[in-house]
Amino acid sequence: MQIPAMSSALEGMSRAETQLNQAASDIARATTVSPLGADVVDLSASMVSLLQSRNNFDANTKVFKVADEMQKSLLNVIG
Repeated sequence: MQIPAMSSALEGMSRAETQLNQAASDIARATTVSPLGADVVDLSASMVSLLQSRNNFDANTKVFKVADEMQKSLLNVIG
């Protein structure tokens, strides 16, 4: 038996990981300079995305933990 919140939390964690990887890739490319001398990557936007992905992952982790506790409580009540 799986509580739907667990699936949602896992999906959210996966999306956060994808966002984190993209932000990290953007930051890694930040040392690249275009031929015209302009920055290729906006570091502030990449850092905001990095922080958002961390917060999203943390929030989904908490949802997963609560859903796990609910499932354990339900199983204790049933059997």
